[in-house]
Amino acid sequence: MIYMSLTAGIVGLPNVGKSTLFNAITKMNILAANYPFATIDPNVGIVTVPDSRVDVLSGMYNPKRTIPTTFEFTDIAGLVKGASNGEGLGNKFLSHIREVDAVVEVVRCFEDNNIIHVDGNIDPIRDIEIINVELIMSDLEIIDNRINKIGKKAMTSKNKDDIKEIELLNKIKEALEKNIPIRKLSFSNDEKLILKSFNLITAKPILYVANVNDVDVINGNDYVELVKNYAKEDDSDVIVICAKMESELADMEDDEKKLFLEELGIKESGLDQVINKAYSILGLATYFTVGSDEVRAWTFKKGMKAPQCAGIIHTDFEKGFIRAEVMSYEDLIEAGSELKVRENGKMRLEGKDYVMRDGDICHFRFNV
Repeated sequence: MIYMSLTAGIVGLPNVGKSTLFNAITKMNILAANYPFATIDPNVGIVTVPDSRVDVLSGMYNPKRTIPTTFEFTDIAGLVKGASNGEGLGNKFLSHIREVDAVVEVVRCFEDNNIIHVDGNIDPIRDIEIINVELIMSDLEIIDNRINKIGKKAMTSKNKDDIKEIELLNKIKEALEKNIPIRKLSFSNDEKLILKSFNLITAKPILYVANVNDVDVINGNDYVELVKNYAKEDDSDVIVICAKMESELADMEDDEKKLFLEELGIKESGLDQVINKAYSILGLATYFTVGSDEVRAWTFKKGMKAPQCAGIIHTDFEKGFIRAEVMSYEDLIEAGSELKVRENGKMRLEGKDYVMRDGDICHFRFNV
């Protein structure tokens, strides 16, 4: 089974509400009791990906069990200025963040005299830039070390691969020195392959989470506007949450939570928005397997073909893949039953080259 264990790392300066948010996430784990694991270790939490389609399919098939798909968050120790020079938890922090696939940066957008700000006053852009500069410096150090290691060799040996790598490293170095994160640059497929081995932090997608007081959770505030403008320049998204409120919501039963949000005029909790957006910036999508035994959601990476997706369930499914019987969630809902989908000619048999789509409902045929 290929487990799609992609993870988003939650980062922020001390006292911005990062741990409150993470605690809300881990409380949600405990509620997902039908799932075999919750918090893997103190700083990794597994959450259920909110998806109303799972409930609808469960209502149609009445299975013995329903299993939603999940997603991992890693809580990364609070960053301080100078981390790239080893300040605070410095290098440990940076090595942890290097291991995640996307960065969720919590930014303080609330006033509270009881919660001290490390720099004395509230300034979300300064906070974002403290973190971003540390991440850029850390990447720059890796690039410089590599250039020093292979630069001379590339010039003397004239090895094509080395020259290609040096050109790429210089392009990245130039951007980083201008404070431009790597995710804003464009690369050829060959360059992407070289880049992958370095695991550079600023190449990862980023999501900004503006943490506000409960009174600002619907309309935001001036601080939030600053963060939104900054994120726009960065081609990134912003989600406004009140971490304290999310923590309280995580203790509620689903019906109670729904009622509470409706009274506030909020469609979706901040936490659900963070999970869905993190899932999306990682290029993840969901397919389903259905039946009277089990309705289950599976995570796959967009662009994966049917045999690879079958392999997520079990490696034998990929090895012996014959074909996939596929209907779309929309077609099933429109038709009202699987039988009707077949009668409408909307049930498809797809081969090895079929690129899976979000919402596909599959039955894999295989022979080992």
